[in-house]
Amino acid sequence: MRVGLISDVHSNRVALRAVLDDMPDVDVLLCAGDVVGYNPWPAACVERLRERGVPTVMGNHDRMLASGRNFGGNGMARAGVEHARERLDAEERAWIEGLPREHVACDGRVRVVHDHPEYVDHYTYPDEFSADLLGDEDVLVLGHTHVQGYRAFEDGLVVNPGSVGQPRDDDPRAAYAVLDLEEKTIEERRVEYDVEAVVAAVEETGLPESTGTRLRDGR
Repeated sequence: MRVGLISDVHSNRVALRAVLDDMPDVDVLLCAGDVVGYNPWPAACVERLRERGVPTVMGNHDRMLASGRNFGGNGMARAGVEHARERLDAEERAWIEGLPREHVACDGRVRVVHDHPEYVDHYTYPDEFSADLLGDEDVLVLGHTHVQGYRAFEDGLVVNPGSVGQPRDDDPRAAYAVLDLEEKTIEERRVEYDVEAVVAAVEETGLPESTGTRLRDGR
């Protein structure tokens, strides 16, 4: 079984389209959360995942939207949530509000959470990946850091497919991964997309300028 893994779309319709167009044939597609936030197209990204029936967990930006709260000191994050709140209709909001904290797929062999299996909002970077993070599953999928990476252990794999819509590992290309569940291997993949189109849309929408310009450097 081949499993497509995406995370941290962050309302970047252009990057999401590039990833889905680039992705090889997979048996199932899973999303590790943060569909909304930061970028200009929350509704388009929600609808693309809804129409494909992609199992998706709730990220911290999704949770802020669902809860009616918002971020404090991070102006870019706060503006992205407010923008999503204005742009999503009732059905799209309800979909976000219904996202679970975790999702177990592939007959219990793959577990997906946004941040950390136990600690909500903890940034679990690849150098923190350990066999201790695994439960009964063969593969644990995480997001949240926007940093692509994986580690293989005797008991299974821990993987972050990286961010579709806002990479932060100094590579501006949209990130995702493909899991071969039988071989227990990960293929990390990157795809170029029209960053300048997103920069222009950020400016046109009135979101903070740095929301767009940071995409040029993958940070």
